[in-house]
Amino acid sequence: MLSTAPAVASPAADAAYRSISALTRAGLWDQVIDEVDGRRIRIGERWFVDYASCNYLGLDLDPEILDSIDVQVRRWGTHPSWSRMLGSPRLYPMIEERLTELLGAPDTLLLPTISQIHLSVIPALAGKGHILMDSRAHRTIYDGCVHARGLGATLRRFRTEDAEHLAELLREVPPGTPTLVCMDGVNSMTGNAPDLTRFASLCREHNATLYVDDAHGFGVIGERGPAETSPYGLRGNAIVRHYGLDYDNVVLVGGFSKAYSSLLAFIACPAPVKEYLKIAAAPYLYSGPVPTAALATVLAGLEVNERRGDALRTELHRKTARVLDHLERLDVRTPNASGFPLVQIPLVNGDDLPAVANALLDRGIYVTLAPYPGVPKDEVGFRIQMTAAHTDEQVDKLLETLTALGTAVLRRR
Repeated sequence: MLSTAPAVASPAADAAYRSISALTRAGLWDQVIDEVDGRRIRIGERWFVDYASCNYLGLDLDPEILDSIDVQVRRWGTHPSWSRMLGSPRLYPMIEERLTELLGAPDTLLLPTISQIHLSVIPALAGKGHILMDSRAHRTIYDGCVHARGLGATLRRFRTEDAEHLAELLREVPPGTPTLVCMDGVNSMTGNAPDLTRFASLCREHNATLYVDDAHGFGVIGERGPAETSPYGLRGNAIVRHYGLDYDNVVLVGGFSKAYSSLLAFIACPAPVKEYLKIAAAPYLYSGPVPTAALATVLAGLEVNERRGDALRTELHRKTARVLDHLERLDVRTPNASGFPLVQIPLVNGDDLPAVANALLDRGIYVTLAPYPGVPKDEVGFRIQMTAAHTDEQVDKLLETLTALGTAVLRRR
């Protein structure tokens, strides 16, 4: 019987354990949320403005989305409990057809979560070939790559967003070897996107497949055009279309758990790859489907996106720009150069993170913390996630809090 916590495996793991324990005590980690009221949350007796949510478009609060659940649950039950191998509710192909058109992709396959996609699809696509992974790709990509390595693939890392380093590694891959290049789209911490045009061109040149996780871009950024009302582009159809690219040698992974506020994920790929994954990806073969309520809200979300999505993205851009402009006036540094709604703010001294967490809570602000070793020591700080559902008064409160913290605590530009 395991009666105590297991011994940590390394000094880095020990540092992570101690850091997270301190942050839990500070009140911004592993908390129980007791109530939600718009973009306010209650923890115990205290209310906070929530800047840790990834519900970028505010669809988790949208009455049209909420009203969609009852009809589908009464038709399909709470959870049609077949694995997809055996049978899929009609909602699945309805979503896949609409999603394929939105993305401008050859085809799409829905699976429960992005993490499950990485763990199953990366090994399936890589086989015993080579994987070249961005050194700062999301941890779930890393987990999928390590699993693939355990099944016989060769794994190497290239310096983040360094196309020249990737080109060097691609030249070292033996001719004819299947090669998968794995990276993030919109980065979950910096809010920036890579030069996807350059990376896609390199992969085509070397006959490699570019595998992109755009969890934080899908629903937020999209194709560019004269009708766009913000630099985010139109339709929220993710990073491939935002750069005006096609899906030649590109596999796009994304999910509905961020901008669409629902449990579901997808891979956009050629139809033959989709059919292959139906027999090679364990989540398709063996896991149950997502709950009916999630499928219903995704389908309703696609409807709302078509009619009102660009207006929501315009609001999201406006509110994010208010924060970024304020940081510039304060001379506070953020790596965000994109204007996308993830704003990371590093501290002058990373050891101050628990104290800064307390200061934020004292002012009623709830954010995502970025401790070491989750980020490098010189990037320890916190992340603000903006949504279209924040009110201007709530943004005012955030700006006042950032001013109060100031450059004695927040790193200068």
